Amino acid sequence: MRPQRRRTTVLTTALTTAALLTTGLAVALTGVPSAGAVAKRGDPDRFHASCRTTTEGSRATAYCHNPYPETDRIRLHVECARWWDIDADSAPVDVGPAGYAELTDRCWKEIREVWVTHDRP
Repeated sequence: MRPQRRRTTVLTTALTTAALLTTGLAVALTGVPSAGAVAKRGDPDRFHASCRTTTEGSRATAYCHNPYPETDRIRLHVECARWWDIDADSAPVDVGPAGYAELTDRCWKEIREVWVTHDRP
């Protein structure tokens, strides 16, 4: 009975090893990053601060948080609805790593569109 038991153990080990190697090869071919993968400095995926905008009447506000290790320069842009109302573009604000910024601008009357642009300092 001992030779049969040993053969089963060797077969199980061989099948497990083959399964692990096949899984590793599949992951390597699909391009899924490994657990130890580190993004390179200047990687575009690690750049933009996350911003949300709100509009209340004629006033627009952007709330931005930068969770990344690189500084992000943000600007708030407000397009006014009336042809005679001057559109507003805020001054650039640098949001450092783990930083927070709140930008506010307004129109005289209604707001047509609000957006935030990102730039590298």
